[in-house]
Amino acid sequence: MGNIPDRKTELGEIAEFSQGNFAEIHSAREEALNISRSVVRNSANGIRATHRKEFDQAHQLLSEVQKLVKDIGRFKDSYPNVYYGGYVEDALKEYVELATTLAFIEGKTLPMPHELQVGAGPYLAGLADTVGELRRHILDSLRHNDFTRCEELLDAMDEIYSVLASMDFPEAVTRGLRRSTDMVRGTMERTRGDLTLSLRQRHLESKLLELQDS
Repeated sequence: MGNIPDRKTELGEIAEFSQGNFAEIHSAREEALNISRSVVRNSANGIRATHRKEFDQAHQLLSEVQKLVKDIGRFKDSYPNVYYGGYVEDALKEYVELATTLAFIEGKTLPMPHELQVGAGPYLAGLADTVGELRRHILDSLRHNDFTRCEELLDAMDEIYSVLASMDFPEAVTRGLRRSTDMVRGTMERTRGDLTLSLRQRHLESKLLELQDS
């Protein structure tokens, strides 16, 4: 019989390796979490600035988020379990929501997924959340009797819904997109009803003024 392996030494080496490996992953996870929180916070502030029509501030915040997203991208290859753990993609969704909301409200070209350096899942999830921001913008416009772009933005909501509804893949692939699509449909229909009611009221008020002037 050969020499019996020193199990204590072997297992000690395994423990040391595992400790180091877990410590490295934990450190990467904590760093990714901190960056993700900054992405979420700055994206939310950027969306608020967009609704206040503080577009310079919104673009500045978008630029800061883009730098954070570029930084967090280094985890994709080195720590894929961290990058695809959920919280990073949730943060990327907020980033997309800021970028697309700003583009829609400013009437500019939509940034493409490759330009934002995000995958289809976070991009479409962010686009779905943008529909809620467009509803908010339309309702704010209606309160100020500004009908200028309301129908245009409602059409955009409809187009977004069509894109989302065309994604016929399992939920494990789209990461819950079906539920978001259903929410988008409800938001769109409520907004359509609000806009239709406001337009009818505006038309009625116009007719009453015509009768008063005649």
